[in-house]
Amino acid sequence: MTMDKETILLAHGSGGTMMRGLIEDVFFDVYGSDVLKKGDDAAVLALPTDAASLAFTTDSFVVTPHFFPGGDIGRLAVCGTVNDLATSGARPLWLSVAFVLEEGFALADLRRICSSMAQAAREADVHIVTGDTKVVNRGHGDGIYINTSGVGVLKSDARAHRDGRDLKEGLSGTRCEPGDCILVSGTLGDHGIAIISSRENLSFSSTIESDVAPLNHLIAATLDAAPHTRCFRDPTRGGLASTLNELAEQSDTIMTVDEDAIPVRDQVRGACEMLGYDVLQVANEGKIVCVVAADETDAALAAMRASRYGKDAALIGEVSAPGAKRSKAPRVYVRTAFGSKRILDMLVGEQLPRIC
Repeated sequence: MTMDKETILLAHGSGGTMMRGLIEDVFFDVYGSDVLKKGDDAAVLALPTDAASLAFTTDSFVVTPHFFPGGDIGRLAVCGTVNDLATSGARPLWLSVAFVLEEGFALADLRRICSSMAQAAREADVHIVTGDTKVVNRGHGDGIYINTSGVGVLKSDARAHRDGRDLKEGLSGTRCEPGDCILVSGTLGDHGIAIISSRENLSFSSTIESDVAPLNHLIAATLDAAPHTRCFRDPTRGGLASTLNELAEQSDTIMTVDEDAIPVRDQVRGACEMLGYDVLQVANEGKIVCVVAADETDAALAAMRASRYGKDAALIGEVSAPGAKRSKAPRVYVRTAFGSKRILDMLVGEQLPRIC
């Protein structure tokens, strides 16, 4: 069946011919893998021979607006799940995609979103192998919501053996130690400010674009160069501040970062000052925080900077001391340009709703 309608109808979720037409004319046509096109209820997948264990993650995406400078909800859905897998040390392989569509949503917009998903999946070398579609009544959704789940594989690597553990157990914030260095892969705050400026029609001297990107290749290259990397974490909701507080709590350490060393675009910094936001609490979707052994810092930085998405990577601080277990004392500090220190707290409340 060839679709001749311009918008999503309730019948597109009915399980009948119109739903079949939607699946074939949009999903199969735009990003259908051989496995997906089989049309089975479950994808049956062969594990690589070097797989020691699996990584599995899921995420849902409700961002508004659906299209924003630098990306859209489809690119975000693929990149977000790919990055969640990659930060565990896994090689992402397969994704599922589930749509909740609102009656009246434009089919042209759905195809555009699916095209973005296809492009991001190709860039990340992952395959969309299964999915689902539901349609809700007009006024009972926000046009489109997307859930993506992902599966990746971890392999045992002799270079990663440390303290009797190896990479197949995954990277973890619990491994951060005093003396380790803290890196970021690029400028912070781009995604959150791109979303709010697009949502509120704010004008700046140049367009601020989202940083949304698949980072699995950057992470793999960094791990090859610095095999004793403790952990990676993507500073999405809550930004760098929440990420560092989570890592410090996991590892029971104190972390300190240098304000002047943290890369931020002038446009983003100015927007944050105008809007009253702390840029260190603003969301990112294409950046990675990395905690690495001090003697591998230079190698890790070089690997990041050699990547398409890591040219602005920087060393921003260090794990400075053990913490006090169960202590309520602050765990993360910022050294300011004036030589003083301030506490870097986790985000409290909702600074920028619906950013992913």
